[in-house]
Amino acid sequence: MEIKPITTYTGKVVPLFHDNIDTDQIIPKVHLKRISKSGFGPFAFDEWRYLDDGSDNPDFNPNKPEYKGASILITGENFGCGSSREHAAWAIKDYGFDIIIAGSYSDIFYMNCTKNAMLPIVLDENVRKHLAQAGEITVDLPNQTVSTSDRSFDFEIDETWKNKLVNGLDDIALTLQYEDAIKDYETAKTY
Repeated sequence: MEIKPITTYTGKVVPLFHDNIDTDQIIPKVHLKRISKSGFGPFAFDEWRYLDDGSDNPDFNPNKPEYKGASILITGENFGCGSSREHAAWAIKDYGFDIIIAGSYSDIFYMNCTKNAMLPIVLDENVRKHLAQAGEITVDLPNQTVSTSDRSFDFEIDETWKNKLVNGLDDIALTLQYEDAIKDYETAKTY
């Protein structure tokens, strides 16, 4: 899977203001039958997204016409809590979200996002509500800002994750940056 760098990103937002959305709500365990990272998007938020007959739930914000095509999810506190399943990050990415803005995250889910080329941002509730009203926002990762047409907000991110996301690096690509040094070490090593 090619990882696209995230530098300056403009996208449509969709609010899903619930706290404690756990990984089983993001991707119910009944759908964890695939062995690849792709194909989970249609099952993301399955129990909220669809009615009993399988049709779209018109009350689920991402299904509403005004939010179609949104690539930035704005949500509540403690997003991604529950089990450590990486499938939750895969499902959200496959659904079409590249950036999630929440009040807080489960540590494991946060790391799963960064490992799967998604940017998790932490901002307070008032800022998230302002962003949700904007319709479209711009995220500038190198400068660590989120902007609407009238305001800009700073966010924090560890330099390690920022570097990986800005440069489109996964763990393997990060390791391969040291390929020559690894070869030199292996050549010099006597067994």
